[in-house]
Amino acid sequence: MKSILIPLPTYGFDPTEAVIPWQILSDNGIKITFITPDGKLAEADKIMLTGKDLGVFKSLLMARNDTADAHSKMRKDEFFCNPLSYNDVNEKDFDGILLPGGHDKGVTEYLESKTLQNLIVDFFKANKTVGAICHGVVLIARSTDSSTKKSVIYNYKTTSLLKTQELLGYQLTRLWLKDYYLTYPEITVEDEVKSVLSDDSNFLKGTLPVLRDGFNNLKRGFIVKDRNYLSARWPGDVYNFSLEFVDMIKKQKD
Repeated sequence: MKSILIPLPTYGFDPTEAVIPWQILSDNGIKITFITPDGKLAEADKIMLTGKDLGVFKSLLMARNDTADAHSKMRKDEFFCNPLSYNDVNEKDFDGILLPGGHDKGVTEYLESKTLQNLIVDFFKANKTVGAICHGVVLIARSTDSSTKKSVIYNYKTTSLLKTQELLGYQLTRLWLKDYYLTYPEITVEDEVKSVLSDDSNFLKGTLPVLRDGFNNLKRGFIVKDRNYLSARWPGDVYNFSLEFVDMIKKQKD
């Protein structure tokens, strides 16, 4: 049985970007181990999950019903309910690692974890499957190979949450949610990811991200695959992302 890691922050992970991959990977017989900073149960971003405080933009910004249904199932999953800590795992015990996003300030403990960054470097060095969506790409961008002093994706093609998406979410809700949509108000996800690449042309934006994908409309999603690395921009790409990740894991040699 193939086995992967899904690291999460204690609070604030994007529900869609965690539970839809969990559902699809589980349905394909892939074992999932969750890890959190100290082994405590992780909680999804409640605003994204319930739509609370999103006002008139609730239907546009919050997670869909498919996420809510999968989230209810995942909350009963043995491995989700009993996560390990970031320090408890080793790359050698897994076939890949999948990194969801999330923009609530609670995700900073995840994005800034040196333990996770070192773990990601190990996965890249072992040429194992690495997937990241939205802010998860920031964590990878910050993962520096000590032998090269550069990010592990320095010479890779990638995407991430787009600057236009991040600033639109902020502008739509800033009057009452302040900088909730800006995890780091001083820099956008896209700008930080670009800053670690060998060439700006390695950052791919894809088609206009308006409608979300699903099993019946996969063409709406956009993903970037480069060797062992897979990236996506937002919850609207998550079905394409999850299905491709499954394929990469299944084709990976033991």
